[in-house]
Amino acid sequence: MNHTVNIQELEAALISRAKTLAEEYLAHAIGNRDQIISDASKRRNLREEREILTAKAAAERMFRQRVQAAEIKQHEEVDRLRWGLIQKVMQELSTRFTQIAADEKVYLPLLQRYLARAAMAIDDYELVAEINAQDHARVAKKWDAFCGEAEVHKHVVLAPDPLVCLGGVRVRNTGNTIRMDNTFEARMERLQDELLQTVMERLFAAAADR
Repeated sequence: MNHTVNIQELEAALISRAKTLAEEYLAHAIGNRDQIISDASKRRNLREEREILTAKAAAERMFRQRVQAAEIKQHEEVDRLRWGLIQKVMQELSTRFTQIAADEKVYLPLLQRYLARAAMAIDDYELVAEINAQDHARVAKKWDAFCGEAEVHKHVVLAPDPLVCLGGVRVRNTGNTIRMDNTFEARMERLQDELLQTVMERLFAAAADR
């Protein structure tokens, strides 16, 4: 009888121990499951945050690129308009030279200065002056007096064929090996950089200050 009781008690103890172990394993498994779920949730959140940050960075880059492209396009348009204004002013200089050439009181003394400077720049004594048809009609008959008033201390003859130019004078030696071009066009070409600089300063000084 006692042997039977011992066996039953042993079985009961084993069953109790098995239940306890099962509960412990279950609790441990539940804890692991919760930890796995928590870790997976954290990784998902981190991945989502990285994806959001990556998307924001890409959007920021695209925005900056579009802004830069717009700024470049705007600068190009401003430069194009600025250059158009400069070219317009330079073209109007030709009109202004024509107006100057039409005013004899202003233009003839200027022509004399151009003549004197050109003659002085050439070492030869015998020189030839070339002027346009309008100036030919004005000074051909009084050329010697014109040269005297200009204080040209060399012998300068007037070329019979008119020069095609807006105004001014071109002086050369008789061998045509040395030439000093003081026509309006030649002077504009020589002074082009300075003229462009002056035009830009006058046109855009206020914009630069702003």
